[in-house]
Amino acid sequence: MSLELLIEKCKAKNTIAQGELYKLYSNKLFAISLKYSRNRAEAEDNLQDAFLTIFNKIEQYKNKGSFEGWLKRITVNTVLQRYRTEKVFELVNESAIEDVEVEIDEDAVSIDYLLQIIQELPDRYRLVFNLYVLDGYSHKEIADMLNINVGTSKSNLARARMILKSTIEDYHNTEHLHSL
Repeated sequence: MSLELLIEKCKAKNTIAQGELYKLYSNKLFAISLKYSRNRAEAEDNLQDAFLTIFNKIEQYKNKGSFEGWLKRITVNTVLQRYRTEKVFELVNESAIEDVEVEIDEDAVSIDYLLQIIQELPDRYRLVFNLYVLDGYSHKEIADMLNINVGTSKSNLARARMILKSTIEDYHNTEHLHSL
């Protein structure tokens, strides 16, 4: 069955087609949900909420642009919606922000470890880091998505990078000690 036909059947509330769409995209969307969630259980809840939203709003998809991109935006927005109601962001003075660049030697740290330490970041840092670094959103877009100011986005990104850098340095120092 073509994707267009599958979408049309989902628009008609066909539960078999909805199940097929779920099977087709659940792994990709779960990875996105996990990236923004605190843990696997929360990611699973967020994925289910995202699919409920997808099925409720699928008639709004007009076959313009990437369907997968549309699904991804809904998934990210579903996860972010949980954080909008929480006070996870602090207001900062924009002039006091330094953009910190952190170089990570991919050969020195496994991708699994890197993803683990990103997921362990405090919510406000993890969300901004993922949106900016992994998904390529601008600070203006992040500020709009999270209902924060641009300075808060920049500050949280800088702090996330500093925490990651420190965690990786500690990891390397510990590894070095174990190899002695």
